Amino acid sequence: MADSKTPRNGAPKADEAFEAPFADPAKFSRSMADIAERSQRIVTEWLQRQAEEGPQTNDAMTIGSAFLEMTTKLIASPRHFMEAQLGFWNDYLLLWQNTARRMMGEPAQPVIEADPKDKRFKDEAWKDSEIFDFIKQSYLLSARFVHDVVTHVDDLSPHTAQKVDFYARQFVDAMSPSNFLLTNPEVLRKTADTGGENLIRGLNNLLADLERGRGQLRIKMTDTEAFKLGENIAVSPGRVVFQNDLMQLIQYSPTTETVLKRPLLIVPPWINKFYILDLRPKNSFVRWAVSQGHTVFMISWVNPDETLHDKSFDDYMQEGVLAALGAIEAATGETAVNAIGYCLGGTLLGSTLAYMAAHKDTRIKSATFFVTMLDFSETGELNVFIDEEQISALEEKMARRGYLEGSEMAATFNMLRANDLIWSFVVNNYLMGNDPFPFDLLYWNGDSTRMPATMHSFYLRNMYQENRLREPGGITLSGTRIDLRKIKTPAYFLSTREDHIAPWTTTYAGTQLLKGANRFVLAASGHIAGVINPPEAGKYSHWINPDIAKTPDAWLEGATEIAGSWWPDWQRWVTAQGGAAGRAMVPARLPAEGIEAAPGSYVRVQAS
Repeated sequence: MADSKTPRNGAPKADEAFEAPFADPAKFSRSMADIAERSQRIVTEWLQRQAEEGPQTNDAMTIGSAFLEMTTKLIASPRHFMEAQLGFWNDYLLLWQNTARRMMGEPAQPVIEADPKDKRFKDEAWKDSEIFDFIKQSYLLSARFVHDVVTHVDDLSPHTAQKVDFYARQFVDAMSPSNFLLTNPEVLRKTADTGGENLIRGLNNLLADLERGRGQLRIKMTDTEAFKLGENIAVSPGRVVFQNDLMQLIQYSPTTETVLKRPLLIVPPWINKFYILDLRPKNSFVRWAVSQGHTVFMISWVNPDETLHDKSFDDYMQEGVLAALGAIEAATGETAVNAIGYCLGGTLLGSTLAYMAAHKDTRIKSATFFVTMLDFSETGELNVFIDEEQISALEEKMARRGYLEGSEMAATFNMLRANDLIWSFVVNNYLMGNDPFPFDLLYWNGDSTRMPATMHSFYLRNMYQENRLREPGGITLSGTRIDLRKIKTPAYFLSTREDHIAPWTTTYAGTQLLKGANRFVLAASGHIAGVINPPEAGKYSHWINPDIAKTPDAWLEGATEIAGSWWPDWQRWVTAQGGAAGRAMVPARLPAEGIEAAPGSYVRVQAS
């Protein structure tokens, strides 16, 4: 028989959550004493660091100016605000009436429904309990009202409107009732069941995250002790066969008796570490490509410190892609290679191809671009962070350190999916008191990298802010004005339909810039899952259309959806480039003893 205090929907009464005493008063006292001591140490260390680093730029000012402009416009033309407010009051009145009916046992339809994909309200109490259903609907109505107001302000510049909308959604997401103890039925149940021990565990988790960030919150998303590079993640066998200041070059060991004559060079982004392409054997693109007969070479970028402050985009081309081509020739005797660039690595690959075209260098016989922007005209919500005010502030920070701290870039990307990558962990780790579970992708996501100040400033200003890469001669690399339109190399563009970092309609623009034989393929899912989609998993479809239309919408209208991974399509394409030369086979190549075993030492360097 159920406890008389427990409603039939399983949610605790609001006044019940703290009735149960902490299970062990002595343990509770010790925990609180430890928490107090750790808290004092964190604050002391944070104040000391602020004194050492000097005054910091107030990032909130860049947000405040946008909202001040919005408020000024709203006051000048209040008609839509008043209409939205009237509609909100009417909806709220109806919500009160419907809640009263439910409390009297009468049926009532919800005024507003949560998105079925919204995981915040998956607990049945949000629907079954009249109180929690009222809280949920009240929040959803308020969120809709805020969104309606900030997206209908006359005469705002497009950039300011985008910034206001983005940060308004950040505020709305932060204020969700699921993020607070007294308004989350699942947390209240856990608190009652454990006598509040979940809150103590959660507070310890919070302090541990603050300690790891030296006073700044760095949310632990996964069990970081569960993964060891080279042991159960990034385990494809190989050797580091070349290295310089900026990168190590890994050659992976073959698994077939014969291999394709043309080696495969992969240029990953230096904004993250390369092993996203070699997480575990079951989802490793490296393992799969080796099994298809490729001699795979992978660039592993250095995790730079202040000594590499002056490394430039030119250096990443010269000491990265071009140095790798020379090392591949030394290792295999081959000058003709296939190349893949992932995200920012693809932007570098495209820039390098333009440089090579200007110098009549044809060593790269095919180029594949994973979720790569070459035209930065529409950069999605990342554009929120790109304006003169914010770039100048970022450059001030980088000038003091010599690099961009990896955690700052990670925080930016996490904000693009705040409910999934921030607030879900706040609830799980701090309110529920749970430890995060082991997940290879989240381990990689938390293994952040720094970026040299000179290179990153060049990238932000020339690509994101001024969009000069798409302009003939708009960018000069190593004394050469480059033009993407001079590239005749066959190119395979792989984009993902739900990409929040490199929108597919923007990456499609690359097909209009490069003048070789281009193929565009659109994968389901997002920036990572859509790319790391092994055929064995049987997940995520992709769309193909051999005709390159003028616009992405026209291309999609003529595209055919194909079940499963795009990897086999790419394999057929890349081996078809150059006819017989692209399919030619040679005995398998074993990597030389080289410098050290894969995954090498550069990838093991972690940002502080």
